[in-house]
Amino acid sequence: MGTDGARALLERAGILTLQTGNLLNWGCLRKKCPATPGEEVRDCIQKTLTEWSSKVGQNVNQEILEVLDCTVAQAIEKINPEERDELKVSAKLFIVGSNSSSIRDAVDLACSALGVAQLDSVIVAPPPVEDGTSLSLEYLQPYWQELENLVQSKKIGAIGTSDLDKALLEQLYLWAQVKPSSNQVNLASCCVMPPDLTAFAKQFDIQLLTHNDPKELLCEASFQEVLQESIQNTKAHEWIPLWLLRYSVIVKSRGIIKSKGYIMQAKRNAS
Repeated sequence: MGTDGARALLERAGILTLQTGNLLNWGCLRKKCPATPGEEVRDCIQKTLTEWSSKVGQNVNQEILEVLDCTVAQAIEKINPEERDELKVSAKLFIVGSNSSSIRDAVDLACSALGVAQLDSVIVAPPPVEDGTSLSLEYLQPYWQELENLVQSKKIGAIGTSDLDKALLEQLYLWAQVKPSSNQVNLASCCVMPPDLTAFAKQFDIQLLTHNDPKELLCEASFQEVLQESIQNTKAHEWIPLWLLRYSVIVKSRGIIKSKGYIMQAKRNAS
């Protein structure tokens, strides 16, 4: 049944939530050379969809689920509460086809998946601005306000930004109630940290981190392609990715990654 059952469920659902679980439990991915971040995401989504669809039962024709949970059960790994203080749980959230309201959904799902009450730090990557438009404080504000609300409600410990230059980081810092604790800089765009950014970050105790994520880690076309490859003849063009969250759990004392994975959500625009 597998694929037919999965296709039937997808045709009736409105929201798809996909969780890879701990990628370190996936033998097949560990053997591969480190791919680019974009290739890794596609790979993980495809394997999760394929595995999930192969296990969908025969009796789904009667089922109508508004929210589909697409998970590989054996890879899901919650954090042992007794070990929580020894671990740092951080996430980077890529907003794709939704607005700032989805930030809370993403954080709630990540906390639930990992069995924790709070994420220690979250970095947000808002949707890429249209060509010819530059990133502005006004564009960032709704996303930042949502993160601030989550800090105030103790769902997140610290919040950070991605790819802000010195001018925009300064504007955000002066406006924000909860100040950014970090700013990620893409090394593809600058091999050396800009001196003005370094000086500002040092003055206001903002950690500068590097990353190699592309501008769009998962675009609509890419997700639809993976969905089509994983579950043949599905109406992939109806599905729009809303957001993608990448998390990592690190043992503080040893700097070792204990767990990493992706959680994403998509919605169906049935015409």
